[in-house]
Amino acid sequence: MEAADLINNARAQEYGSPSVNFSNIAKGWEVILNVGVTAEQVSLCMAWLKTARIAGDGTASSRDSFVDGAAYMALAAELSDDVE
Repeated sequence: MEAADLINNARAQEYGSPSVNFSNIAKGWEVILNVGVTAEQVSLCMAWLKTARIAGDGTASSRDSFVDGAAYMALAAELSDDVE
């Protein structure tokens, strides 16, 4: 519930539409990586970033990291629905 509230309220107001925001991020990553990147993949990569931090030395395993990771996965699911 906390992750849903985060992506539908605070983050949406701060960053705008996740679809637009992650599509813009994908465009930048495409230039850097020289491969195609989707908005859904951006969200999955961000979720992995949170997972890697949590699994790392344990210093990033705060509640916020878990909530952010859940939010990124939820956004990936929503973005996946946008594609289909």
